Amino acid sequence: MFKKPIVLIISIFLLLALILGACQTAPAATDEPVVEDTQEPVEPTGEPIEPTEEPVEPTEEVTEEPTEEMIDLSGQTVTFWHVWGSGSASEGLLKIIDDFNASNEWGITVEAVDQGGQSDLQTAVNTAITTGDLPNVTPGFPNAIATWYNAGVVVDLNQFISDPVYGLSPDALDAIHDANLASGSRSDGVQFGLPIHQSANVVFYNHTWAQELGFDGPPTTSEEFKEQACAAAAANNSDENPDNDGTGGLVTRGFGASDVAVWLFAFGGDFLNEAGDGYDMNTDEMKAVATFMRDLQDSGCWFRIDGFPNPEFATRQALFAMSSTAGLPFQASAFSDAGNPDEWGMIAYPGPDGNYAINAYGQLIGIMDISPEANLASWLWLKHFTSPEIQAEWITFSAYFPSQTTTNEFLGSYVADNPIYSTGLELGQFGKSEPNFASWGAVRGAISDAFFAIFDAADVSEIEEILADLDATAAELLAESQ
Repeated sequence: MFKKPIVLIISIFLLLALILGACQTAPAATDEPVVEDTQEPVEPTGEPIEPTEEPVEPTEEVTEEPTEEMIDLSGQTVTFWHVWGSGSASEGLLKIIDDFNASNEWGITVEAVDQGGQSDLQTAVNTAITTGDLPNVTPGFPNAIATWYNAGVVVDLNQFISDPVYGLSPDALDAIHDANLASGSRSDGVQFGLPIHQSANVVFYNHTWAQELGFDGPPTTSEEFKEQACAAAAANNSDENPDNDGTGGLVTRGFGASDVAVWLFAFGGDFLNEAGDGYDMNTDEMKAVATFMRDLQDSGCWFRIDGFPNPEFATRQALFAMSSTAGLPFQASAFSDAGNPDEWGMIAYPGPDGNYAINAYGQLIGIMDISPEANLASWLWLKHFTSPEIQAEWITFSAYFPSQTTTNEFLGSYVADNPIYSTGLELGQFGKSEPNFASWGAVRGAISDAFFAIFDAADVSEIEEILADLDATAAELLAESQ
């Protein structure tokens, strides 16, 4: 007799449960903001657990924009291997690092480690790759850092350059000289290095002596270059001093691949094929350069020495000296030591059609792939070191040249106090860089060997055969490096 009431009571409870459940699924109106969980996710420590049910696909993927507060870099130490362990460059580098360590907002500490010369540093990095004891940041020439990228230890800087919080502005990126930036990038868009400064192969030219020889100004073509060099050689051969016979024209420290490169650029050529993915050494422009240099030699208007030609140029044993902008302070000292008041300066290499070129070395810094936090800390140091203001400060100690146009406005009195340096700034527009293939180091040696074979050949008719052999060798070296 109690059956119907019991059924009725159960039905009422079920109805109430359904109503309460529906009320719990509707969000309650509130004026309080929703607090998001800001705790860093915990990495799993064991094997992942297989789900027992099919996961429900989300209807909309939600991603959070990274914010500066989400990344804690305090306590990060950036180990910076370098090659500036002596002189004013060392003094300047340590000052810049000390200032950064004392003032950066992230609590990052940069530790400088001198590795000696550039070849010593490359050896140290190659060893560190095998041991795993890598630095965080290291400079290097483009082909060296490209090799380390291919080895999987250098990061692609694009992730940092384009970062909305820590990256470079479009204006800052555009200010970097094209040749310098390109030297640190691959054809697939990877940016494996950022230029910290630049030096360049230039010609030192004695304006005073040239005027005494009857020339109004620097040569504008390669033919005029030969004319002036041969006039200076003739002057030394005909004067009353027998000790300077055989000098007077162009002087070089040997003749390597970088010397070939800058003349090739002036003659409108390149080492690469049209696609940019391989070498092309047997070109009309390369033949023209080889013929031009062989003619200078055979005409007695060019001589080579083993050391740096600073004393020869400072004592009128040469009207022209092939050198580097990095040698500017040493050449100035040589003039001072010789007591020579001649006016001299830097000029670009002239080509046959009035084209000018300098060989721009955009020395790079690469970041080794250690960890996300370490890599970001390294980037922030690199961004600071290459900023216009700090690059200008670095230049006043090192005498390098800017890798970006915006640095010039911060050089101020340094340019005014060093008028010859200012001419180098004007030459930056003619800069072009050597290839950055990992194989380039080996190919450079092959180029030097080929040109010395050309200089020693019994007849200039052998030039084409030598360049054909060079082309084949370069192709083999490229294939071996891939």
